[in-house]
Amino acid sequence: MKNKGYAIFCAFLAAVLYAVNIPASKLLLAHVSPVFMASFLYFGAGLGMAAVSLLSRGHTKKEPPLTRAELPYTLGMIVLDIAAPIFLMLGLQNAASANVSLLNNFEIVATSLIALLVFREKISGVLWTALGFITAASVLLSFSGTESLQFSAGSLFVLAACLCWGLENNCTRALSSKSAVQIVILKGIFSGLGSLIVAFLAGDAFPGVSHLLLALLLGFVSYGLSIFFYVRAQKYIGAASTSAYYSVSPFIGALLSFVFFDEALSKTYPIALVVMLIGAAFAVMDTLQIHPFHKKSGVEQS
Repeated sequence: MKNKGYAIFCAFLAAVLYAVNIPASKLLLAHVSPVFMASFLYFGAGLGMAAVSLLSRGHTKKEPPLTRAELPYTLGMIVLDIAAPIFLMLGLQNAASANVSLLNNFEIVATSLIALLVFREKISGVLWTALGFITAASVLLSFSGTESLQFSAGSLFVLAACLCWGLENNCTRALSSKSAVQIVILKGIFSGLGSLIVAFLAGDAFPGVSHLLLALLLGFVSYGLSIFFYVRAQKYIGAASTSAYYSVSPFIGALLSFVFFDEALSKTYPIALVVMLIGAAFAVMDTLQIHPFHKKSGVEQS
């Protein structure tokens, strides 16, 4: 129970830290190309966590390092983390910040279905209910107006990013018993390097130093620390449950977008927020093994 409580805290903290990414990246995209932005975000994550690792050496519990046996999952994680942030930044460049934040909810569906179909991770009826409410909330917000009904190029890029991250989340799940810091450093350095190569091949203009440093800092906070706490959560509650808790991130991102860009609050937002909170409540019940749909009859059900 103690580990589950810690995992829930880590999952929510990861969601909050990542939520800052969308509105802050939208501001920086006025000065940095989408591919360079994706590269610097991941470089910031990798370099920042490498510095944290050096500073905390000898003061933290040592975790098992990655081995050759995890190489396929590690390579898959890196490749998907090259593609996903590029897709996201391209989508963010062509869509409203609040809309992009909310469309990120599709990552939950992708993560859970891949966890079930590919990695055979069990999804309980309670968690299915949670995912149903979360999806319903996403639909309410995504189709709140005539503009939202159109699947623009920006929306399609965001959905592609969600699919990549859904598969990547499950690759990371296979590595979650290993060092979380090492995983983040590998993600950051090698995925950032991959995006950097793509940016140079595409002929994108290199940004100014001040915007580069801001992108690196944002990457450390929204990707590095967020991924670190996400991996911690997965270690105890699995990819599907962690993704369900992570579902609050798009709503926080949307609220921040209203603050940063003065984007109007949709009429369906209060309703969708209630639906999302119900979904989060079911996710908590599943993690704590509270199953209201199961009746006990003689033998306690697991």
